[in-house]
Amino acid sequence: MENPRLAARYAKSLLDLAIERNCLEATLSDIRLLDHICNVSSDFDAMLRSPVISGSKKQSAINAVVKDAMHELSKGFINLLVTKGREENLAHIAKAFIGQYNVLKNIRTVTLTTAVAMDEKMKDTVLSKIAGFMPGATIDLKSSVDEQLIGGFVLQVEDQLFDASVKKKLNDIKSNIVDYSYVSKM
Repeated sequence: MENPRLAARYAKSLLDLAIERNCLEATLSDIRLLDHICNVSSDFDAMLRSPVISGSKKQSAINAVVKDAMHELSKGFINLLVTKGREENLAHIAKAFIGQYNVLKNIRTVTLTTAVAMDEKMKDTVLSKIAGFMPGATIDLKSSVDEQLIGGFVLQVEDQLFDASVKKKLNDIKSNIVDYSYVSKM
């Protein structure tokens, strides 16, 4: 069960401890690895959520997956989660940690969806335009292609969405035609 407050508290504690021990970047790398594993492997995520599998077996499975690639702080944190029975929240804690890290470092996530793939020159142009609206911020640009947009683009900056796609404009025209169809019958 998702518990955003719990995830935020554990993430904040790990972030503070990583800053205190001067291993923030190593911890971020470990948490990103765990987040990636949880996103890619539904079996791994199901194992973490299973009430049937014991904590020691979950700990062994996690250790087998990450091997010796993790910093001691991250290993200790995972061990704490398993000991406290909070391992099912690992994916949510990882997302909360990454979000809090981005706030700390003033990193803004921007998702740009276009109808066709963009070349590097176009990406750089878009990135410079976006950076002009967010002075001092580091922009993390994620681009994707959705052919159903027909043309134009959809830009999402964290929780704000700007839709300048042809698909949206056509849908707007369609809704206007449908909404005012009664006028012609008078």
